[in-house]
Amino acid sequence: MAKHYDFKKLSTFIKIYGIAQVFLIGLLVYMAIYFQAGLQAEGMPQRFFKCIIATFLIELALFYPINKFAASEAEREINSSMVGLDVEELKSFRNKRLLGDTIKWAVFIFYIVFFYRAPQNKTILCVTFFSFILTILTYLQCFNFSAKRRMKEKS
Repeated sequence: MAKHYDFKKLSTFIKIYGIAQVFLIGLLVYMAIYFQAGLQAEGMPQRFFKCIIATFLIELALFYPINKFAASEAEREINSSMVGLDVEELKSFRNKRLLGDTIKWAVFIFYIVFFYRAPQNKTILCVTFFSFILTILTYLQCFNFSAKRRMKEKS
């Protein structure tokens, strides 16, 4: 029997993630202007460029784990969209989804606590904020790319 997939829910996720990416890019641009103006007002405009470099290096280090996590999340969503799954398979996918959501919330809470506990230095806040937004953007981009590629393979 041929496997049949219903990608309607996953297509909706991809559209929502696309809208979230546009919003996050707008927020990133706005905050870049804010931090650049703030650092320039403090008389340290060269620090903004150093913040960008530091953020880039952090994201470079985080890319592989984020990509692997997003690919496994996309694969789980593809497999869970198969028509005719039994109760045990659905329970297994639900448990995997809960674990993935727990990991995403842990990362979110880590950044919130880090924002709260970090010194109120514009340089540190700039790197932390950019890293936070770029981490989310990287996850969304990797998920969408992997999900679209797997959907094409399965159809």
